[in-house]
Amino acid sequence: MFCKNCGNEMDPNASFCVRCGAMKGVGQKYCANCGAELPVNATACVRCGCLAAGPAPGQAQSGAEPKSKLAAGLLGIFLGALGIHNFYLGYTGKAVAQLLISVCTCGIGAAVTGVWGLIEGILILTGSIAVDGKGVPIKKDL
Repeated sequence: MFCKNCGNEMDPNASFCVRCGAMKGVGQKYCANCGAELPVNATACVRCGCLAAGPAPGQAQSGAEPKSKLAAGLLGIFLGALGIHNFYLGYTGKAVAQLLISVCTCGIGAAVTGVWGLIEGILILTGSIAVDGKGVPIKKDL
């Protein structure tokens, strides 16, 4: 990852650039993905094709932090019948479906949604499901 203000290579976990002091994701002179200098008013990097004015890598459009892989996986395994992991990741439609199937069948459908949640929890932990509902990569904290 590179500073969008000065082009200095940055640690992905850093909040600001150690060379110029700019906050992560602030600036429009350099590509955050490859560090190439950007032409004035560029919308994308000509070297790597990343959007020039987009969010910092791993950041949501709103600047929200990426979701935790461990939390999402464990929610899927233990509370998957209620769709809690999908609410956490922002897959609201799927989460509501799991919740309604469990509740509206007086718990009988919970066997189906429980297996569904268990499988999704395992897929999250193995990395097969790697993005949240907004397309932001899930933080690998294992």
